[in-house]
Amino acid sequence: MPYDELAVPGVRSLQPYQPGMPIAELERRYGIRNAIKLASNENPLGAGHLALAAARQALADCARYPEGSGHFLCARLATLHGVAADAITPGNGSNDVLDMIARVFLGPGVEAIYSQHAFAVYPIAVQAVGATARVAPAHDGSDGPAYGHDLAAMRSLVGPATRVVFIANPNNPTGTWLEAGELREFVAALPDHVMVVIDEAYFEYVSEAKYPDTSRWLADCPNLIVTRTFSKAYGLAGLRAGYAVSSPEVAQLLNRVRQPFNVNSIAQAAALAALDDVAHLESSIRLNQVGIQQLGSGFTRLGLSFIESVGNFIAVDTGGSAAEYYERLLRQGVIVRPIANYGMPNHLRVTVGLPEENARFLAVLEQVLA
Repeated sequence: MPYDELAVPGVRSLQPYQPGMPIAELERRYGIRNAIKLASNENPLGAGHLALAAARQALADCARYPEGSGHFLCARLATLHGVAADAITPGNGSNDVLDMIARVFLGPGVEAIYSQHAFAVYPIAVQAVGATARVAPAHDGSDGPAYGHDLAAMRSLVGPATRVVFIANPNNPTGTWLEAGELREFVAALPDHVMVVIDEAYFEYVSEAKYPDTSRWLADCPNLIVTRTFSKAYGLAGLRAGYAVSSPEVAQLLNRVRQPFNVNSIAQAAALAALDDVAHLESSIRLNQVGIQQLGSGFTRLGLSFIESVGNFIAVDTGGSAAEYYERLLRQGVIVRPIANYGMPNHLRVTVGLPEENARFLAVLEQVLA
């Protein structure tokens, strides 16, 4: 039997999310040693010592199911955001929460809006539940940052069937961002039947004065959902911990579809400890600021254009097929990310690494470009 015919329509044509290649796979494939990975926007410093200690302690009790509601973590996050604990929805990474949102508010006959070049999970979540995606063109650079979200274009797509608008701020893979004023105006103008999701996975890295903490808008914007993660600046990508902040009414809906024990006990303990490790977070942010400058200066020296980024990555234009340069870099033991699946076939997305990793990447890139 062709089992494809048994799948629901949205899944039949769905393409799986393709993560960055692991170092072990590269070394196995090409017989390479001492490879570096700058492909998945991970923190090059890793987890802080407080998070690691808490994880080790929690591991001793791993035969027990985790605390299903994430009580202690949610209480701590509620304090951080100035909301009630029942406004927090824990997730197995923020991707898990994005999937919950799609399952609660989307389905056949309704629509979701997101931008061109936006995070790849949005189309996957929308298509999987049978909803219709409306994709707004990004700025072309004439009246806004090239490749950035064009809020006017997104607003023009809102209609009676719209149920969710996804906005990544800053956006992955472009690193572009939206200022508080224009974003607040956009959210306020949406009709009541539209939920707006502000994905702030890279929030901690942004130092721009006009960049907003949209979780502070919830009292005035009941149709707002803000998502965050511990995978990036907190260095806990392998443990999968994220969350949403929303009105308690929305959180209660999300909890109806949230899988039991979706955040394991080790991840909960590590995330809780990471929130208290201010020194590690500050070190991670400082390292990233230096690395962004190092990579940007390197691209300029090589005559390559790139997109100004406020995240922990930069998208660089190779001037040709990025897939070819990606393969050449792999054979030199350097993993980055081609982003043709984001509609950017000439760009590579490069995660900020340690200074020596950034330097090695730039040296190898110069070789393969030649």
